[in-house]
Parts: sequence; structure tokens; C-alpha cells
Amino acid sequence: MGINVPFHKPHITDAEIEAVADVMRSGWLTMGPKTVEFEESFRARTGASQAVAVSSATAALHLALVASGVGEGDEVIVPAMTFAASAEVVLYRGATVVMADIERDTHLLDAECIAEKIGPRTRAVMPVHYGGMPCDLDPIMDLARRNGLVVIEDAAHSLPARYRGREVGTIGDLTCFSFYATKTLAAGEGGMITTENADWAERLRSLRLHGIGRDAWKRYSSEGSWAYDVLETGYKYNMTDIAAAIGMEQLRKLDWMNERRADIAAMYDAAFSGNEAFIPYGGRADRSSARHLYPLRLNLEALSIDRARFISELKERGIGASVHFIPLYRFTQYAGMGFNAADYPSCEWVFEREVSLPIYPGMGMTEINSVIEGVLDVAGSFGR
Repeated sequence: MGINVPFHKPHITDAEIEAVADVMRSGWLTMGPKTVEFEESFRARTGASQAVAVSSATAALHLALVASGVGEGDEVIVPAMTFAASAEVVLYRGATVVMADIERDTHLLDAECIAEKIGPRTRAVMPVHYGGMPCDLDPIMDLARRNGLVVIEDAAHSLPARYRGREVGTIGDLTCFSFYATKTLAAGEGGMITTENADWAERLRSLRLHGIGRDAWKRYSSEGSWAYDVLETGYKYNMTDIAAAIGMEQLRKLDWMNERRADIAAMYDAAFSGNEAFIPYGGRADRSSARHLYPLRLNLEALSIDRARFISELKERGIGASVHFIPLYRFTQYAGMGFNAADYPSCEWVFEREVSLPIYPGMGMTEINSVIEGVLDVAGSFGR
């Protein structure tokens, strides 16, 4: 049938390896000048006025909530279909998670879903840009402004992506990116927060390193001093120069990697369109996706197997696949909190049908064709 194709493989070249080696030779391994360089390059790439590097997107989301004043007694609206981090950071703050249903065709949170959940304690909303596709941000921002809400974009999937001609990272109050190993810019671990609010950015820089005054990392350099002040309770959320060095090299090839994923997605689209076993994912003409994921939805009425069996059959054919995501309310953590699957019909519909296929820049035609052949073989073998 073909060769084994993993679900994901980061596109790491000699450039990243040499960049890491240079950092290690420099003797400065933790947050330092390379992190600052990466922040500035990322800021310039997105067009944001401020960019603050941290240890993960989870750390970014947490600090965004802190900087924007979300705390105990507040409510934060998140999509019920997202990764666990989107909600757990709300619980870090002692705030209440309010889950909203999604658009069935895009898997995105929209303004109507948000409006249904706004109450007197609502403080923030967290639109998640699923798979790389931005949410419909203009009506979300308008709704937020009319209700005094902070918009924190979970853009872990969405570098680079554009919404109505604007870069994701320049629209919401705070935008949080991920550099985890599977993401569109893979530094192994790491995250970035962009914002237009200079005061928030200043506080974020302090919060990421124990609440110490800004540029505390310089205290071990010729420019610094042993003396420092702790301004408030902070966290150990700083990025390392090792991760930043990888991030810099990944940033240089970001556009090429994005184009490559788009090419692969187009080949998948051509191969699967018109096949009754699949339901097309709904794109939008006013925005561009980073194509972090390729979500294939199964038409269960045309198949004799369910989604779990479909993935199992792909595995037998050497094709790695995954699911994005298990709805939050299905987890043990949220049992007893009053969430009911019946209140999230679109999440349930998507969860029963979604399969994420391999899509990474280093895929060659052999790998791409193996995925296509494997998917079509399973669909053909188990059609009704």
C-alpha cells in the first residue's frame, strides 16, 4: 500500500542544529539575547507592537489572563471543542470556565455562540483558531467591546494566518502562539504573546520571570547588576535561548513551510472532494489558514465503520492520524460541573466524525500519495 507516514514530523534542518550549537558555545543557555532577538523578529513578522516570549502557549494564555485582570469570580467563555490548556488556565486564576458550542462547518467559536453565554460575571472570551483558520474576529471584537470583555486569542494553530487582510496577532487584545514540536513554527517548546497594550506587555515581561523587574535576565551579564526587585508574585515561564535559536531559524522559513502545507492540503482536497465518504471542511474566503491541521470529516451514513475504526484501519496501512479535539466536557476533570453533552450538538457531531491527517512541510510525494491511497482504501473497503 505504501510506506509508514507519521502524523507529524517537524521540519528541522542543519540551520536549526547550527543555531543551537552556536547558543551552546556562547555559554548563555537560558533566556538572554537570542530570546530578545526572537521576540523582535516575531513582532516585526506579525506587525504587532509588542511580543513577549514565554515557555509555552499554556503559559502565554495564563499570563494573558493575569495581565488583563481576570481572576476569582470571573467567567471566561471558551469553545467546548479545544485542547485542555484553553480551559485549565482559566481554572489557574480561580475563574469559571463557560463552554460554548462551535460552528459545525468550521469548528470555530463565533459571536452567536459567545452571545448565548455572556452573563454578569463574564470577563473574557477566548476564541480558538482551530486548525489554523481564524475565527470571525470582527463580530467577536464588536460583541466584546459592547460588553466590556477582553478578547484573548488562542492562536496556537495559527501562525501565519490572516483575517480580512490583517495578521493574526494584531487583532485581539492579546494573542497567544505555540511553538510546540507539532506546530507550524516548531521550537520544541515555547510560546509568544502579542498585544498592542504596552503596559500589559511590560507586566508580562515581569510576570514570566518570578515578577522580577524587567530585564532581570541581564543581571548575569556585563550590563546587569546583582540587585533586583520583585514587583509581584510571578511565574517561571521564560523562554530559553536554545528554543529561541530554533524559533529564529523556523521563522526564516515560515512562509515556505506555510506554502508547502497549503500545497499538501490542496492535493488532499482534490483527492477527497466528491467522495461521499467525506464531508468537506468549511473554509472562508475572507481569511487564510495556517493549515496546522487537515481535518477530514467522515460521512458516517456512507460508511460501515465509526471514526475510531477508521483511524485504526489507517494505522494498519501505516498512516498516522489523530483527533482534534475531544470536547472538554467529556473529561473527568469537568464531571460534576454541570456540563451536558446535549448542550453542545455541533461539538458532538464534529467529535464523532473528525480525523486529522498528516500535513507537514517535509512530506514528499511518496508520503502524500500513501496517505491519499490509504484513506481512499479504507473508505472504499468499508462503504455501505
